[in-house]
Amino acid sequence: MNYLGETIALAVAVSWTVTALSAEVASKRIGSLQLNVFRMVLSLSMLSLTLWAFTGSPFPVGAGGKAWFWLSLSGFVGYVLGDYCLFNSYLWIGARFGQLFMTLAPVAAAIAGWFILGERLSLQAVLGMAVTLTGIGISVLNKGGHHKLTLKLPWQGVLFGIGAGIGQGVGLVLSKVGMNYYTLPVGASETEVMMLPFASTFIRAITGAVGFLCVMAIRQQFHTVPVVMRDRKGMGAMLLATITGPFIGVSLSLMAVQYTEAGIASTLMALTPIFIIAPAYWLFHQRVSLKEVIGAVISVIGVSLFFN
Repeated sequence: MNYLGETIALAVAVSWTVTALSAEVASKRIGSLQLNVFRMVLSLSMLSLTLWAFTGSPFPVGAGGKAWFWLSLSGFVGYVLGDYCLFNSYLWIGARFGQLFMTLAPVAAAIAGWFILGERLSLQAVLGMAVTLTGIGISVLNKGGHHKLTLKLPWQGVLFGIGAGIGQGVGLVLSKVGMNYYTLPVGASETEVMMLPFASTFIRAITGAVGFLCVMAIRQQFHTVPVVMRDRKGMGAMLLATITGPFIGVSLSLMAVQYTEAGIASTLMALTPIFIIAPAYWLFHQRVSLKEVIGAVISVIGVSLFFN
């Protein structure tokens, strides 16, 4: 049996683990907004070169107005809103907990698919959502005085984490709509079909780059660019986060959806919170409790139930 889509989805989970760890380093050294601007502009260059090498054109070919609209909307929701929340969550609660909240992405994707695409939302899906939320709760809640539950994380980081998960999930559904409107030339080669996710990511990244540049302009922070460029460790971490994130990770995530069911792909891609535990412990010397590990596992189990 061909498990190409499932294999790609697992590769995405590993890629996003590397992205999360390197993005945490970069966010703390050069700032989350600066990181997003650099990674969007750099990823556009990488995607353009890839399209040029494999299709002969540095820009997407065959994308009509509807494809541009939905993919651009996906880029705004997934990148500008979602990634803004994600990298700010890294500053407040770290990449490990930030990725834990990303298990909300498949939940948000299924609900958005129900509203936008008319996909079925079963009772088991609702159960899966409850299990996912329970796993997150086990990881981030503590018992306080008088047996009251209290957050052990800053509430700002929790809100950013929730926003990141919702942005990622809704953005994925919007990108699926856009890719359905993407028209390839008659008799398109297998290579052109394989490049469709990269072309779609290119359109999404344009919106992301423009959006973050507008935010930087509004905040009048362009003067920070030369300063952060002198931080070699920060820029190196940014480069790694860019290669494994918006270039490899996002493009492969769209490819995974092409070759297997969206639910299966989302479930496997949601394994990042488990994959990240060991490297976060070894690299950042973060204290990891058994309860946090159990919570992460339960949240991923919830994701799998959601799509069975």
